Amino acid sequence: MLQTLSMYLEYLELEKGLSMNSIDSYRRDLTGFIETLDSDNIEDITRQSVSKYIRFLKEHRYAITSIIRKIASLRGFFKWAYATGLTQTNPALAIEQPKIPKKLPKVLNIVEIETLLKENLSPIERVIMELLYSCGFRISELINLKMSDIDLKSKYIRCFGKGSKERIVPLGEYAKQAIENYLPYRELILQKYNSSSKKLLLSETNHELTRQEVYKFIRKQGEKIHKHISPHTLRHTFATHLIENGADLRVVQELLGHSDVATTQLYTHISKKRLKEVYFSING
Repeated sequence: MLQTLSMYLEYLELEKGLSMNSIDSYRRDLTGFIETLDSDNIEDITRQSVSKYIRFLKEHRYAITSIIRKIASLRGFFKWAYATGLTQTNPALAIEQPKIPKKLPKVLNIVEIETLLKENLSPIERVIMELLYSCGFRISELINLKMSDIDLKSKYIRCFGKGSKERIVPLGEYAKQAIENYLPYRELILQKYNSSSKKLLLSETNHELTRQEVYKFIRKQGEKIHKHISPHTLRHTFATHLIENGADLRVVQELLGHSDVATTQLYTHISKKRLKEVYFSING
C-alpha cells in the first residue's frame, strides 16, 4: 500500500502540479487511513473499510472539517487507483460526507484594519500587511513571491495559487510604496550575506520567511486590537471590503484565485450579516 501511495503522490506532483504542502496533506491523510487497515492489498479494501475509518475519526472527535478533508483525500486516491486499474472497484465512491455547519469567516472592520496599518511596522512587516490585505494573498502565495513576480512600474504582481495556477493581481499605491521602501533593506541583507536569493521576503539573517514566522507576526498584530487573527483573516477582510464597496463578484473571484464563484459568494453573506449588525446597532 505504501508503494501505491508513493505512486499516487508522484502523480499529484507531476501530473496535477500540486504544491508540496498539498501533497504532504494528502500523505498524512492517506497514511492515517492505511494504518487502520488489516490488509496491505489495495484490492482487499471495501466500502466497509472506509466506513470503519470514518467511524474511527468520529469516535476520536476529529473536527468535521478534518473528516471532510480526509474523505476528499480518500475519494481522490481511489478514483485514481480505479482509473489506473490498480483496483476493480472504488470503495469511496458512495461514502456520504458529513455536512459542515455554515460558519462565516472572521473579518476585520475598516477601523481595525486601519489601526493595524497605522502601526509602527518594520519595512518587511509593512510589506506583509499590505500584501495580505490589499492583494488578498494566501500565506503560501506570499512567502513564495519572487522578485521577478513583481512589476512596480506596471503596478501588478504575478502569483501562483493552488495547483500552481497563475493569476495577476493589481498592486495598490500603498503596497507599491511598502515594497519600494523595503527593497533597500533587502539589498543590504543580500550584500551582508553575499546572497543571491530570488525570494522577495527575506529575514534579517537572510533566510526565506516561513509560514510560522508570518503567522506569529499576524497573531501579535491581532493582540493590538484584542482579536485572534491569522493571515487568512486579512484575505477574508480584503474580499469582504471589496464586495462592500461595490466590486463585481467575478472580479473578486479572479483576484482571489477561486476556481468556483460559489466559493467567492460566501463574502456576499458576510457583507449582509455586517449590514444587519450595523443597522440594529443604530436602530436597536
